[in-house]
Amino acid sequence: MSEWTTSALRVADAGSSAPDWATFVGLTGVVLTLLLALARLSQSAVRDDVDPPGRLASVADEDSFECPLDTDAEYTLSEPVVTGDAEGHHVSAGADGGTQAAPVGADERSLSTGALLVNVAFTQGLFGGLLLAAAWYTEIPAWAFGITGEQMSTGLPALLVGTALGVGLYVANELGAASADAMGVEYDERLRSMLAPDTALGWLTLFGLVLPIIAGVEEFIFRAAIIGATTAGFGTSPWVLAVVSSLAFALGHGAQGRLGIVVTGGLGFVLAGAFIVTGSFLVVFVAHYLVNALEFAVHELLGIDWARTD
Repeated sequence: MSEWTTSALRVADAGSSAPDWATFVGLTGVVLTLLLALARLSQSAVRDDVDPPGRLASVADEDSFECPLDTDAEYTLSEPVVTGDAEGHHVSAGADGGTQAAPVGADERSLSTGALLVNVAFTQGLFGGLLLAAAWYTEIPAWAFGITGEQMSTGLPALLVGTALGVGLYVANELGAASADAMGVEYDERLRSMLAPDTALGWLTLFGLVLPIIAGVEEFIFRAAIIGATTAGFGTSPWVLAVVSSLAFALGHGAQGRLGIVVTGGLGFVLAGAFIVTGSFLVVFVAHYLVNALEFAVHELLGIDWARTD
């Protein structure tokens, strides 16, 4: 049994502890509510935009990057949310009520991608930083978040398990997307394309900064805080909390439509189960990061759709 599990049981039996569990759980609820509210606002805002033919209208608005749950599943956006034609032109209203196309330069696209990467890193970091500050203020111990000195928590075994889990989830996600495609179920990949850089430095920033922040913050909130700290402080069933956190995780992806919600909820529950079984934050962080990174590397960097046949 992991130190996370045994410690949680000891706290539940003791009935009291130095950490202010109630305050931290309450602050976690506040952060989660803000997170979901911003995701909802982003979803509503983008529906006012014009979608390209053959794409879903319910997509996440990443112009402001107020939606933190954005790259976990295959059901994401691919082309930038820009009112324009299929040739990559901005379209503005003409004097006669029609439209006028203006070419979008490479510098403008590069600047837009860079700004988006900075925005998502900042927004995610802000939410994570707030909750981390709350953990420090309420004196929540690291073991409650799945961080201990055990090898299965922070050692090589945890890294290997997380890697295997991440690759497995990525493959399952690709196969699921291929099956949906074969059944004629549409999905959007525009968000992923929006975040795909055009330069080597951009790719280094994406893989080395943005995606780690996304994975770290989301796992900290949805797995470590909601499941780990709540179980440690109140002895609540971690599996009940796994359902709650997975539902919240799925709702944050509501812009991806019903199928996207189901897929993301399933992904969240698998990650929650892995956190409960291993008691390791590192395991779920690595797995989450790899799901996102592999999608970008395979589809955007290499341009491969290995699971799909046209």
